[in-house]
Amino acid sequence: MQIHKLTPAPIRFARRGNKENPFPGGVGVGCWRQNQMSVKQILTKDNFSREEIITLLTCIGEERTLLFQKSAEVKEKYIGKKVWFRGLIEFSNICSKDCLYCGIRKGNKNLRRYNLSDEEILAAAKFAFDNNYGSLALQSGELESASVTGRIENLLHRIKELSGGKLGITLSVGEQEHEAYKRWFDAGAHRYLLRIEATNEDLYKKIHPRNSKHDFRRRLNCLKSLQNIGYQVGTGVMIGLPFQTNEDLANDLLFMKDFDIDMCGMGPYIEHAETPLIEYAGELLPVGERFDLTLRMIAILRIMMKDINIVAATALQAIDPIGREKAVRIGANIIMPNITPGKYRDSYKLYENKPCTYDSAEDCQSCLEARVSLADNEVVYGEWGDSKHYERRRKDQIQFTTE
Repeated sequence: MQIHKLTPAPIRFARRGNKENPFPGGVGVGCWRQNQMSVKQILTKDNFSREEIITLLTCIGEERTLLFQKSAEVKEKYIGKKVWFRGLIEFSNICSKDCLYCGIRKGNKNLRRYNLSDEEILAAAKFAFDNNYGSLALQSGELESASVTGRIENLLHRIKELSGGKLGITLSVGEQEHEAYKRWFDAGAHRYLLRIEATNEDLYKKIHPRNSKHDFRRRLNCLKSLQNIGYQVGTGVMIGLPFQTNEDLANDLLFMKDFDIDMCGMGPYIEHAETPLIEYAGELLPVGERFDLTLRMIAILRIMMKDINIVAATALQAIDPIGREKAVRIGANIIMPNITPGKYRDSYKLYENKPCTYDSAEDCQSCLEARVSLADNEVVYGEWGDSKHYERRRKDQIQFTTE
């Protein structure tokens, strides 16, 4: 595939500076502008403008601490100091898409492809059930066909059967036709994660091939279809992409608020050597800054959407050994222990330095329990951990239709 040479737009993130010039190169927006609301003032509000979000995204020092304190307070009030597990089964890395940032893209010829058998998937699901996880997540590369639809539908029925209907199920298998989504919903899936990756259509086109297979509008329509069917709908973005600005990230958060999502999974962009975007690796923010920016995004979203579910992404741990714990402290309430059979995990590598690829499912569970405890939270077992926002949103819809 021919990759068009792109000229990156200026990346206007908060850069390292000093007391006299905290944002060198004219990057400073938000916290350091005169005649603008302070972070303390902004945090008294329930709804933020785009400019206020940018201020929060770029705050440093004591103001950054205020942001994290506020988001932690909101989480404790509306969610509690709790974390729910979703046992993650990455059941196939075969993908029809060629996204320019992704390690399992169709064009990566150096990747060992795999597709778990139904028996391997069901054994992993049984582990989740036996260990009282409450829920699992089935994730794979994006494939569309009648056989894929039928296979997943059958697996959903069998997972519900083996758990006596007690396991909650999240799907994350990409763009599909409405009929497929509806069949899976009827078979027992009730949550769906479809990351938009970037809500700026121009940016979206820069990180995907420009063809009908990678259509921004179709991805939006899929999200709307999922919501109309009745799923708890999750989306998310990558943070620290080439060409991305703070304005883009602020608009991403406003999109999630306007769309009225029930869950969010977003994390730092980590480059992969076998992708076209590796060409721009030298122009990215340092990974530590991408990490910190992700924490701010999580904190701001928790304040904006107080009762949604927010995932502490595994990619955070790829940068910081206690990255997921830091996210839990300031707003995240979902962790996804990897229960994929160990021999396959290293082949589902969306980005470099993926953690925990050699841990057993048992080791992963014990490790995460300890990590959550260190973050002054507790793991809730035996519950689905559904989005409280979803429950409230559906009640409002029912009330509206009956009036």
